[in-house]
Amino acid sequence: MSAIGAGELEPEPEEPREHGIRNPAWLSTEELERVRMRLPLLYVEAVPVRLDGAGVVTEVGMLLRANEVGEITRTIVSGRVLYGETIRDALYRHLEKDLGPMAFPQLPPSPVPFTVAEYFPIPGVSAYHDDRQHAVSLAYVVPVTGTTDPRQDALELTWMSPAAAASDDVASEMEGGRGALVRAALASVGRLP
Repeated sequence: MSAIGAGELEPEPEEPREHGIRNPAWLSTEELERVRMRLPLLYVEAVPVRLDGAGVVTEVGMLLRANEVGEITRTIVSGRVLYGETIRDALYRHLEKDLGPMAFPQLPPSPVPFTVAEYFPIPGVSAYHDDRQHAVSLAYVVPVTGTTDPRQDALELTWMSPAAAASDDVASEMEGGRGALVRAALASVGRLP
């Protein structure tokens, strides 16, 4: 099971083009496989939240999707940082891609993550696992103020209480240790039940 990059399943163009020229920031499927076997890849992950007027997290957004083998799983916003792309731009791109253009995410003024999650292809090396690669993920809690309309491979976005999002039941529906990541996100904002 792959864990990193819910957006990983997004169809990437075979020959991405910008002004008729191949976009060097995209890797072909073959190039990506070769890179994954040699280097850790950089990702961003975001736990979308709703806040009350005092800035307290009241709801956590969890994406529902079907994985590669057809199992229904829960996940968070996630995806690779492209060559030449800032962390801020990558975070915004993946939030818009997964939650829709009217989600209006409130990116932090400084791109300092609440944690750095390191995914390994070998289970047990860390709390996070991804069969395909060694990946380093910068993880953020991102308030969302608009209307969400999940896109790409997401079936829906479910808003749940912090207690429900941190539950063992929800964690068991998440791949690669993402349940632990959601709990760490809630702890970072003082909402771990």
